[in-house]
Amino acid sequence: MTKILIIDDDKGIRRTLAEIFEYENYKVDEAVDGLEGMVKIKNNTYDAVFCDIKMPKMDGMEVLEQAQKIKPDLPIIMISGHGTMETAVDAVKKGAFDFIAKPPNLNRLLITVRNALDKSGLLTEKKALKRRVNRIKEIVGESAGISKIKETIDRVAPTGSTHISNRRKWHRQRTSSPMATRKSRRADAPFVEVNCAAIPAELIESELFGHEKGSFTSAHKQRIGKFEQANGGTLFMDEIGDMSLSAQAKVLRALQEHKITRVGGEKDISVDVRIVSATNKDLLKAVEEGHFRLDLYHRLNVIPIHVPSLNNRREDISALAEHFINDICSEYNMKPKPITRDAIQALQQMHWSGNVRELRNVIERLIILSDSQITLQDVQSYVSPSGKKHLPTDLFEQFTTLEDYCDHTRKMYLLHKLEKMLGTSAKPPKT
Repeated sequence: MTKILIIDDDKGIRRTLAEIFEYENYKVDEAVDGLEGMVKIKNNTYDAVFCDIKMPKMDGMEVLEQAQKIKPDLPIIMISGHGTMETAVDAVKKGAFDFIAKPPNLNRLLITVRNALDKSGLLTEKKALKRRVNRIKEIVGESAGISKIKETIDRVAPTGSTHISNRRKWHRQRTSSPMATRKSRRADAPFVEVNCAAIPAELIESELFGHEKGSFTSAHKQRIGKFEQANGGTLFMDEIGDMSLSAQAKVLRALQEHKITRVGGEKDISVDVRIVSATNKDLLKAVEEGHFRLDLYHRLNVIPIHVPSLNNRREDISALAEHFINDICSEYNMKPKPITRDAIQALQQMHWSGNVRELRNVIERLIILSDSQITLQDVQSYVSPSGKKHLPTDLFEQFTTLEDYCDHTRKMYLLHKLEKMLGTSAKPPKT
């Protein structure tokens, strides 16, 4: 419920305002002077504050200044029966949302409070969206493959070198690109993304380089392309293997000469852009088939980054599961659910054809459908749509004989029973 604080030494004014706001279904708190008002502002959360200017102990202008320091986004409306235009201007300059003279006009009062509440809501939403947009996802895991990627990023980031992430047959994880940018001199510059596979071939050049008005039928106005948007910063080109040969030639020119030309234009435009690219295709094979330029491949592939599949770094599944649990529960405003060790072991034994994205979806499903914690039974019941337990197919490949496999499963079974009986976590057997 919307909560409003009224600070005024006049009891009649306080009660009149309170009755008006309570009739509008707002919850109202009152303070008899500035000192009491500041205590309530510090200890409570309000959506708006109405504050008189002339008060004993601490006047309204002092309250305004102090409140701005501790809660700068709190809308404060100043009210006064002795106010002048100069007083109103001074209050607004110091951060007041508005100034209302006593006795207040009812319509003006209600419009002002609604506008203040709208502003407060927009600021809260803006902050949440900004946190979400600016949130840089870390690369989770400590496996050999992931450790190598982190080391490469630390080396590459301070330089201006281009790099390409080869992600054939695994989840298209975008974390390496923002991380490399964050650690570079371009950290505060634009970071622009473009998915080359999602744009029709006839429009990719316009998307990347922009176009002039009238350059083609639907070009009703000038368009600034991704290269110009990313000028001074980084351009992440996802699925670069799906780009047309014509667009590839222009990208190569932009990389070599640091110049582009808009579609339908004649003027060269200088750009300073760092290119980070990624693909799920074998680019060398595409070069052999004539679908990708060899010179562009060599220009992009200065620093290749190989992202291993989840099946090749199962030791990271525990850390990834915990990361996704915290992330998803935060989105749902839930307390993070613990996951049992045997549930983690079951996840580690499964085949992840969809890699990290599939694991995240599974964790989200388990969070929604499980009770107070995620257990082995939850994994067995909810991981597959049919409710059947996944067969640990990759586990079979770890053993050369049936005897070795049976010995391993026997140890796993005994470990599970011991943990259940003793209520402790034992170390899994070494295979």
